[in-house]
This record gives sequence, C-alpha cells and structure tokens, in this order.
Amino acid sequence: MVRISAIFIATNASEPMIQKSSARIFPKLGLDGDRYALGLGAYSKAVPTKTRDVSLIAREGIDAANRKLKLLGLEEFLDNETRRNIVIEGLSSQELNKLVNQEFYLGGLRFKATELCIPCERPSKLAKKNDFLKAFEGRGGIRAQILEAGEIKLGDRLSKTLAI
Repeated sequence: MVRISAIFIATNASEPMIQKSSARIFPKLGLDGDRYALGLGAYSKAVPTKTRDVSLIAREGIDAANRKLKLLGLEEFLDNETRRNIVIEGLSSQELNKLVNQEFYLGGLRFKATELCIPCERPSKLAKKNDFLKAFEGRGGIRAQILEAGEIKLGDRLSKTLAI
C-alpha cells in the first residue's frame, strides 16, 4: 500500500522539522504552520518563484541514500532531516518522480506534482552531516501544488484516482 508514513513541518527556515500525525492543508499556501505557508522558508522569496505548497519523498529513497552513506562511513539522515513535508512508503523514488506534471490524491485530497526536489546542501548544513546532495541524487522527492483544502493524516493513501 502506498501511504503517508510521516508528516513534518518547520515554523521557520532553519528550525528543526516537527513530526505531526495530521496537518491541515491549503491551496497556494501549504501545510498549516509550515515555514513555506508562513512565507518564512529559506526559498520563499526565490526568483523565479516556485510552487512550494508541499514536498514529498519516498521512504525507499531515504533508505537507499542512507545505505550509500553507511557504506561510505558517513552518518545517515533521519526522515525529518531531509526537510521534506511528507514521507511516502510503498513506492520507489523513481515511481514518485514519475508523478511530476500529474495529478494525484493523498487521502481524498487532490494535488499536482510540479517538479523534482533537486537535492541541495541545506539539509547537510542544518543536520551537520555530510553528502546529502550526493546521496539523495535522484531521490530528493517532488514538490506538489495543493488543489483542495482539507486534512491529511498518517496512513492516508497516495493514488492516481480518487478511488482509494
């Protein structure tokens, strides 16, 4: 089953990500209380502007990146240290990446994947760990636009159709 296994928000750009069991979501804003919904994200004022309503990453991608880091003798990244809002289990990074430019549902709410989250060094700097950029290449997740307001929660399924 492809489902939400973790939800995170941070109230400010450099603040640690806080795990939630559910989150209210709003189109053109994001997750209630998250830095990007509040206009306080590190890239909130980036030009050109990008849709930063929500970011998703595959559990398999985190695990694969951490296996690579472990082989190199480096510290692994915790889920919250990836700086992504939602961790999805039950699909590969490649399957998640293929959602770009497509609509999908989390629970009964509609989203549109807008682009890949290309890894950067910010998670490494904030976590004080090495090689996020290299380990998460191709596994950085996606950004998505929220198309319907509502609430998401742990265990909500990700599907391409509303029939969940």
